Amino acid sequence: MSFSAAAGNVAPTVIHTDTQGLAHGDFKLPVADGTIDAYYAAPEGKRDLPIVLVVQEIFGVHEHIKDLCRRVAKAGYLAVSANLYERQGDASAYTDIPKLISELVSKVPDEQVYADLDASVAWAAGQGGDPKRVAVTGFCWGGRLTWMYAAHNPDVKAAVAWYGKLSVGHGPLIKRVAFDVVNELHAPVLGLYGAKDASIPLADVESMKTRLAAGNDNAKRSEFVVYPEADHAFLADYRPSYKAEAAKDGWQRMLDWFKRYL
Repeated sequence: MSFSAAAGNVAPTVIHTDTQGLAHGDFKLPVADGTIDAYYAAPEGKRDLPIVLVVQEIFGVHEHIKDLCRRVAKAGYLAVSANLYERQGDASAYTDIPKLISELVSKVPDEQVYADLDASVAWAAGQGGDPKRVAVTGFCWGGRLTWMYAAHNPDVKAAVAWYGKLSVGHGPLIKRVAFDVVNELHAPVLGLYGAKDASIPLADVESMKTRLAAGNDNAKRSEFVVYPEADHAFLADYRPSYKAEAAKDGWQRMLDWFKRYL
């Protein structure tokens, strides 16, 4: 499947979450070297909200990611999603995935992402969020970063990684992978994966389970759910990979995870 096919032909499964009761919108996120584009959604008029960082999939912060922010906000959280490789280019301008990876994604260092996510937390704290109650969830490219950021920020209390790579990253700038951080996790991670996902071998999932079992306390509290009939990107309702049953189950598991640990 090409991205152009997915983006150009809107499937009937596409979910649109309304904004009733929400404060939401695009904004400029202050970061170390200026600003980057971002989106937020939160219950209107509420304070001291747990913060949920919604980390984009490989295609950037498009309408699907914004909708996920609104869904998170409807559950009672302040959701923020920053365009984490805006400096490298415009992901929406690409129709070829290998070209997108080679020209843009592979040029994004983890350190840049961590700094921008830290900035997202700081911004959210000024908007009624509680910077000591942070969760992170991400998809595909962002799924890997979910594992990594859970090992970076000690204020992260819960993390949910959707089909994020475990043994590799994207490009030559990646110095460490999820396998490497099991003893550094500041929060338990729930991993949601598809058994039919050829890009993430089940052997990697089994290896990660073994590593987590021998890791720190948060690693030991981490869990995996592997959906037998699901492929990569099974939550992406705008793509043919969408698997409604797995998506619905995974979403509820994510909310339960947040409720348990935030």
